[in-house]
Amino acid sequence: MRVSRWAYTAIGILILAVLLFPLYWMLNVSLQPGGSAVDTSWLPLHPSFHGYSTALSQQGRNLVTSLVVALGSVVFSLLVATPAAYALAHFRVRGANVVLFGILISQMVPGIVVANALYSAYNDLGLLNSIPGLILADSTAGIPFAILIVRAFMANIPSSVVEAARVDGAGPVRAFRSIVLPMSRNALITAGLFTFLFTWGDFLFALTLTTTEDVRPVTLGLFQYIGAYVNDWSSVMATAVLASIPAVVLLLVAQKYVAAGTTGGAVK
Repeated sequence: MRVSRWAYTAIGILILAVLLFPLYWMLNVSLQPGGSAVDTSWLPLHPSFHGYSTALSQQGRNLVTSLVVALGSVVFSLLVATPAAYALAHFRVRGANVVLFGILISQMVPGIVVANALYSAYNDLGLLNSIPGLILADSTAGIPFAILIVRAFMANIPSSVVEAARVDGAGPVRAFRSIVLPMSRNALITAGLFTFLFTWGDFLFALTLTTTEDVRPVTLGLFQYIGAYVNDWSSVMATAVLASIPAVVLLLVAQKYVAAGTTGGAVK
């Protein structure tokens, strides 16, 4: 039994090493003085931060743009999805099942179809090459997902909790704000985290809805950066490392909230 456990552990470590090797190589190349990624040594024996200084000077604005768009999409998606999820979970809304089915169907629509449709509308409304335009576009993926996640959590909140607040004099809005939202904290964090990741890694909307350098997310900047600086892979990989930091930090901070329970101890 002990031998089999050691074997499983070794296999697990081997699989993990294979999966994490691209991340290590990205970090290793980013610390090299420069040049081709193929001839790079296995270890950064002479680390250099030239790639990071170049990446910050040339891609810093794009990183800020991505951060603003991602945070804006999280806020907007939760503002729309949270009351909608509460209504679908606790109110007797006629056609609620049809609405949920429509939300599921919207998740199956290819992104390129949505992007092409938005391009025509944005061109008429003057929203091309704008941060609000990207926030709205990325929210088309965040809002349906957030509604499904938050509704599933809110459906488990006992109606007696809300009714007790109503008996104590709280109105519908106050009961929602003071009782339902705090109990749904884990669901909101989970929905917000995935919305941030969707937006941070978006490339299709960034490519379709931006035509100038005024507003350019880091995904599009990195794509064009590779073509312009293909011989300086240290700067390219440094940009990739910087682009990975926000997502890694959020995952580490919010991992304990993801898939956590929301109603534990609410009703005795």
